Amino acid sequence: MTATALIPTDEATLSTGGESCFPELDDASPVRYEIVGPRGAPVVAVLGGISASRHVCSSVSDPSSGWWEDVVGPGRAIDTEQFRVLCIDYVTRGTDSQPVTTNDQADALAKALDLAGIRRVDAVVGASYGGMVALAFGARYPTRAKRLIVISAAHVSDPIATALRHLQRRVVDLGKSVGRERDGLAIARGIAMTTYLTARHFEERIVGCDRNDTGLIEDRIGKYLKTRGEQFAERCTPEKYNALSLSLDLHSIRPEEVTIPTTVIAVSSDRLVPVAQSRELARRLGGPSQLIEIDSWLGHDAFLGDYARIAPFVNELLRVGTEVPS
Repeated sequence: MTATALIPTDEATLSTGGESCFPELDDASPVRYEIVGPRGAPVVAVLGGISASRHVCSSVSDPSSGWWEDVVGPGRAIDTEQFRVLCIDYVTRGTDSQPVTTNDQADALAKALDLAGIRRVDAVVGASYGGMVALAFGARYPTRAKRLIVISAAHVSDPIATALRHLQRRVVDLGKSVGRERDGLAIARGIAMTTYLTARHFEERIVGCDRNDTGLIEDRIGKYLKTRGEQFAERCTPEKYNALSLSLDLHSIRPEEVTIPTTVIAVSSDRLVPVAQSRELARRLGGPSQLIEIDSWLGHDAFLGDYARIAPFVNELLRVGTEVPS
């Protein structure tokens, strides 16, 4: 992805009060992004999972809820009254017709920063796929961030996670081949939901049910997965899903190449990113590092649904650097 020269922020933004949103640029490789927060405040780049978008939180320009509304916003853990928050849409095409990788996403983030006139961010906060991108950014652009906060992500994909995503992509392709691409995508996402969450989450959906009543069990769990899959299929395409899914599996960085101070936040019940991977990552990082391990009944999706366990650490890290609350 071709770098773009820095331009003055005032020329790049559409401003409303204390927050600014960036429009899509007419470019061969457009980078779509938003910035929310007061001018002159420290900048924090926020990156989420493959379903995340540039719209991380509601704002004056766009009052609709963002994908991390409970964590980013006025008075929240990532306080948009204290920080200027930048978030991007992930690109879905790599360079030279190659599959897109986390390195391509890191380059897209760097390009967005260039266009915004931002030479260095105070922090990159990345969760799930976004944590992988944060690590790639740290390795490729060591002078452009003061610190990384990596949540539920590691330096490589866990083999069982890769195997499960391979099958999900096959379901998507099968749906396309028989003219039911939306159904294929919805089923693939439903399967993915079973890996994001924990056995306890699904157990609680059938608490009190007669285990011999197969219809009720099917309704309590099956309906939930069907609904979540269909909701996702309404806002995503099969091509985007498969591109970003494969990008997860292709992700690989050498932790030793990340010299920026980094905090790794791991969830003990995460089945996609086992704690052992997070421990290895923290141990091998090339700069100052720390590992925070938390428990959550939501597993990999703790950063979305159990934010009260994670948000205080993020807030403290942003306020006082690499220290963590006791």
